[in-house]
Amino acid sequence: MEDKISQEEFVQARFGGQDNSCFIYEKSKVVIVPVPYGKTVTYRKGTEEGPAAIINASGNIELFDEEIGKDTYKIGIHTIDAPEVQNLAPEEMVSKVEKRITSLIKDSKFPVTVGGEHTVAIGAVKAMQKSYKDLSVFYLDAHHDLRDTYNNTGFNHACVARRISEMCHTVIVGTRNLSKEDKSFLPNPNVTVFSVYDILDIPNWREKIKDALSENVYLSIDLDVFDPSIMPSVGAPEPGGLGWYEVLDLIRFIMQYKNIVGFDVVELTPIKDMIAPDFMAAKLIYKILGYNFLLNDKRISPKKENNNT
Repeated sequence: MEDKISQEEFVQARFGGQDNSCFIYEKSKVVIVPVPYGKTVTYRKGTEEGPAAIINASGNIELFDEEIGKDTYKIGIHTIDAPEVQNLAPEEMVSKVEKRITSLIKDSKFPVTVGGEHTVAIGAVKAMQKSYKDLSVFYLDAHHDLRDTYNNTGFNHACVARRISEMCHTVIVGTRNLSKEDKSFLPNPNVTVFSVYDILDIPNWREKIKDALSENVYLSIDLDVFDPSIMPSVGAPEPGGLGWYEVLDLIRFIMQYKNIVGFDVVELTPIKDMIAPDFMAAKLIYKILGYNFLLNDKRISPKKENNNT
């Protein structure tokens, strides 16, 4: 595979870089939804380039997963075209993502949203909370993202968890940066926070995270939850983040007890000639899919709302 793909070629690319029956929409359990958006980013810009970089890197993943001993791609992973969102206001982008995810849920697909800035997650959660009962959001991030508004909009990447908490309970994990605006919103009955300090101090922190989540869980991963020594390609890096195996182990643990209905991986800001973070983001997606569909004994059919009543 070539080292780079253009934005024009990107819409034709497939996650995993394969072209066979496992990647046909009708036969796929999973649908990758790239959302190249970065309009509200306030520090290092370039998140709109994230989806292309991740899908480009995914073509170099070893498709056999050594940890679980299976070929994850055989579950069927289809990549749809990126929606035209680059020039939209954030509220319009959120609406477009919501419609796209809603259509996938109706087709019984498992959606994976690839950002793009974290604001894209609002649209995904809007679609999910209309379709699934007892939904909570497992939100991995270095920042709380609980501001009500930022830069004159409530649909800013600094406000994402605030908007999501207005829809369903939000469990934020991995934080190590707290603004005064964030702090003024806490404590709040719709939000549970586990900072890195909690992780260091509370012996049974994984159990407490599990207990704070409901039966159906949407997973939202801002890549800045990782330590910048292994994930420097983010817009707002914070020192003291989580490690690769810490995050994978936590996600795998939660999946043993909860029903994951979809997830997103967001905020990759590619750095020229630094491919490791792009590859890490792609492999993170692939690992989570393997855990979710091939590893767990417990697979609960989500209880959906009847939207026709």
